[in-house]
Amino acid sequence: MIFFPHRARSAAAQALALIAALALVGAAQAASDAAFQSAFDHFAKASAGQTDEVEPATAAFEALAKAEPANPVLLAYAGAGTAMKSATTIIPMRKLAFADDGLAMIDKALAMLTPASDTPLQHGTPATLEVKYVAANTFLAVPGFMNRGARGARLLNEVVTSPLLAQAPVGFAGGVWMRAAALAEKDKRTDDARRFWREVVERRAPQAEAAQAKLRELAP
Repeated sequence: MIFFPHRARSAAAQALALIAALALVGAAQAASDAAFQSAFDHFAKASAGQTDEVEPATAAFEALAKAEPANPVLLAYAGAGTAMKSATTIIPMRKLAFADDGLAMIDKALAMLTPASDTPLQHGTPATLEVKYVAANTFLAVPGFMNRGARGARLLNEVVTSPLLAQAPVGFAGGVWMRAAALAEKDKRTDDARRFWREVVERRAPQAEAAQAKLRELAP
């Protein structure tokens, strides 16, 4: 056994603790498929407008993120859920607090991304894409005075144009193209909207029927 003088031993212990902490931060672990899917099901319903699903979705992702603090995907969803809680109260200060807290969590998740995040982390989707997509959706949804819309559009474009999108499940990619089409339609970029909807149809994504309906609406 090696013994250190008091100061040397203290320095060595601090160094080992730092190494251990860095290893923990750099080694994001995926939540179990069942736990993630359960939380995601609540989140999807909340995103579709079911306000009674916001609290369970947020609580589930907060618990998962607490258990896996190095997982940026879980933190991003927890942040998005927290931001959605703005719709569950009529008190202006609470609305703003929920939005601010949620956006701060998403900002942290974005800051956690590294080149290693380009690999799949949850349900076969590259973490970089999922975090940016969740961030984009949230930024585009919050009120304009929060000044997140432009960044949300940039993040969505980064996801749409990323070569990593070809590695993602077609259901995720379809959601990305549908969101990009909706934004293009809102911005009067009709040709871009058509292009994204056609991508959904051609790739036979789960959203193909909805994309076909939108294309019929825009037919000359």
